Amino acid sequence: MTERVLEIRERIIVAAARAGRSPDEITLVGVSKRHSAESVRAAWAAGVREFGENYVQEARDKCAQLSDLSELRWHLIGSLQSNKARLAVSLFEMVQTVDRLSLAQALSRAAVERQKELSVLVEVNLAGSANRAGVAEAEALALCEQVSALPNLRLCGFMGMAPLCADVEATRPHFARLRQLFEGLPDSKRQVLSMGMSGDFEAAIAEGATLVRIGTALFGQRPSVAE
Repeated sequence: MTERVLEIRERIIVAAARAGRSPDEITLVGVSKRHSAESVRAAWAAGVREFGENYVQEARDKCAQLSDLSELRWHLIGSLQSNKARLAVSLFEMVQTVDRLSLAQALSRAAVERQKELSVLVEVNLAGSANRAGVAEAEALALCEQVSALPNLRLCGFMGMAPLCADVEATRPHFARLRQLFEGLPDSKRQVLSMGMSGDFEAAIAEGATLVRIGTALFGQRPSVAE
């Protein structure tokens, strides 16, 4: 695990240098979906402190098993149903997948109840496909204004996923559009631009990503779901 973490960090350093950026601007989030708590513990021991989960139930179990680890921060990077907002608020420091006002309102109510300030990102549908999560690009800034007005939510920026492309360079225009949206936010909301995964994070860094979500390159292939 230590070798994998060092390799990823070196790739981040090289990609940042090519873009004329500091690697200190870029946060590595390990995507631990369907990987064991022991795998997360190994990544933590290798220096990773931020982890992304797709499902609140799976995250709840891992949080309980890893409660002894210091400085560990959990991000929700999967779609969230509004009826699970209360549980999500109790588990995560950041929800990256706010894509509708009703979800933001549910998270706000839960955060108020818990007396917690929750960091959130608005997820943008870069593929323009109805079967992909995220708010439409044309509606993203308006949703940000609505989210910003809700109590106990701290809007920090955008999250997006580029369409799968055989040529990684083909992802860059999608990342560039998200960066342009990001630049339209007020300074106080322009803190996190989450884009880039194992196969395209260097292209995302070239286009301004401040947070990359790395699963396979860090943990290996996900275990198969049991029948």
